[in-house]
Amino acid sequence: MMHSVHTTDGGETTGTADNNYNLIWFTEQCLSNALRLQTYVEDARRSGDDELADLLGKAQHESAKGAKIAKDLLRRRLGQD
Repeated sequence: MMHSVHTTDGGETTGTADNNYNLIWFTEQCLSNALRLQTYVEDARRSGDDELADLLGKAQHESAKGAKIAKDLLRRRLGQD
């Protein structure tokens, strides 16, 4: 079980605003999820479960899409600092 840690220091300690930190975290999680799902897609295909492979492939696509959107937003925001 994952435990989330939330801080509200506003960046005084880390030098990174909470929203930017959250965006960085989200981007990393989307990318990590896309990589993990690739393994699951391959496992499902190897076992002949195309229905599951298709579902996991769609989820992988959405994770990659989320990462791309987040990276674009992060790029814009960090360019303002």
